Amino acid sequence: MKNKLSINILLGLLIAVILFHIGVIVKLIPYDIAWGGRLQNDSEMYVFEAVSILINLFLGLVLLMKGEYIKFRFKRKTTNIILWIFLVLFVLNTVGNIFAKTNFEKSFAVLTFILAILIWTILKTKRIYDKAYTEKM
Repeated sequence: MKNKLSINILLGLLIAVILFHIGVIVKLIPYDIAWGGRLQNDSEMYVFEAVSILINLFLGLVLLMKGEYIKFRFKRKTTNIILWIFLVLFVLNTVGNIFAKTNFEKSFAVLTFILAILIWTILKTKRIYDKAYTEKM
């Protein structure tokens, strides 16, 4: 799978995830099925959902940089380190979703696993692009 295709799929999935979290905030989706069923009240929900949306937006920004969709970029090494951190987080989140209290949240283990695979694909193929970039210099 090409780097750009993985980035595009990830961006599409991130949009869906952000829309899900917005749905929780506006109470179209009950918050007791999110966050492993551990949220106790609206205040906790607003904090957790806002943080989640910000984190997903940040990942989207990094992916836009990696895919060269925007001119502003972190250094290549910084972008890759951030993606490695997200890879680890998605693997841990997959395990956490497997042990969630609700079946709905458990089903998100599939999504987080797919996100981890896509990030792995991007990180794996970056070596080819980085090598070609270095040889041109």
